[in-house]
Amino acid sequence: MTKKQLSISGLILPMLILFSGCSYVGSKSANMSSIYIVTASLSLILLLGYQFLIKKKEPWLLVLFSSVMVVNIGYLCLSLSGTLNEALLSNRIAYLGSVFLPVSMLMTILHICKIKLNKWVLASILGISAVVFLIAASPGYLDIYYKEVSLITVNGVSVLEKVYGPLHSIYLYYLILHFSAMIGVIVYARVTSRIKSSVHAVVILGAVVVNIGVWLMEQLIKFDFEFLSVSYIVSEIFLLSISLIIQDNSILNSISASISQAEPAPKTALPKPAEDPEIFAKQCEYFKENIHTLTPTEKAVYNLYLEGKGTKDIMAKLNITENTLKYHNKNIYSKLGVSSRKQLLQIAKALDNE
Repeated sequence: MTKKQLSISGLILPMLILFSGCSYVGSKSANMSSIYIVTASLSLILLLGYQFLIKKKEPWLLVLFSSVMVVNIGYLCLSLSGTLNEALLSNRIAYLGSVFLPVSMLMTILHICKIKLNKWVLASILGISAVVFLIAASPGYLDIYYKEVSLITVNGVSVLEKVYGPLHSIYLYYLILHFSAMIGVIVYARVTSRIKSSVHAVVILGAVVVNIGVWLMEQLIKFDFEFLSVSYIVSEIFLLSISLIIQDNSILNSISASISQAEPAPKTALPKPAEDPEIFAKQCEYFKENIHTLTPTEKAVYNLYLEGKGTKDIMAKLNITENTLKYHNKNIYSKLGVSSRKQLLQIAKALDNE
C-alpha cells in the first residue's frame, strides 16, 4: 500500500473516535450544530485532499466526494436555519447530494469492479435521479412529497416537522434500487473474478451495508442527529482506499495473468540484418516512427534497457513489481514492433549508429 493510501485510510480511526460520542452530544446539549460543522468540514477536507493529492482521479469518485460534501453542508444549513424558507432551501441542498450520492457510489463500485454501462443506461439513471430530486425538492411549492411541513427546534437545532405526501415513498424505492444494484454488482464481480480478492469484495460490500444499516436505523428509531452524514464519509474513504489498492495492484496483476494465460503466438524467425537488410530497414523505420508513443514510464524502462540494466535493477530503480515490468514490456514491444529485449536493443543500436 502506498503512502497516500495509508494516509487516507489512516483518517478512518480518528474519525470514528471523534464521532463515537455523537449520541452523547445530542443529549440536550444545544450543541448539535457543532457536529454538523465537523462533518461538513471533514467532507470539504476530503474533497480537497482527493483533488490535490491523487494524481489519477476517477470522475465518479470526485462526484461521490462532492455529493457527500453537499449533503453535509445541507444538514449544517438546516440545523442553523431561522425560518421555514431557509430550512426548505437547506433541505433541497441536502437532497441534491443525497439523490446523486447513491448514483456516484454505484458508478464508483462499477468502476472498481471493471464493469462498464452502456451510455443509454447511464443516461436513464441520471434522468431518473433528476426526477427524484425534483420531487424531493418540491416542498414549499407542492404538497406531493410533504403534505405539511413546519420548522421546530430540538436541543437548539432547527428540524423540519413533516407529514409525508403521496410521493414520499419514491425516494425509498430509489435508494432500495441503488443499494440492491450495488450488492448485485459486488456479488457478480466476485463470482466472475472481476474482483480478485474476497477481502476487497467484503470491504466494498461493508461500505454499502453500513449505509443501508444506518438508513434503516434512522427509519425505525428517531434521532436528533443525521448519522448518515458520518456513514457517508466513512464509506467514501473505504471506497477510495479499495480503488487505489486495486488500481495499483489488482488491475496490473489481472492484465499480467491474462497475458501469461494467453495462448502463445506462433513464433516466426526474425531476419537478421545481414540476412535481409531491406526488412531490417523497415523494422528500424517503424521503430523510429513509434518511439514517441511510449508513455513516460515506458520510456524510462526503455532507457534503462539501453543502459544495460537488468530486470532486478529496473524493478528497484522504478520501484515496481515484476508483473508491472512485464506489463510495460508488452506495451513497449507492441508499440515498437519487436518481440524481445534482444531485438529492441539490436534496432536501437542500429538507429544510434546512423
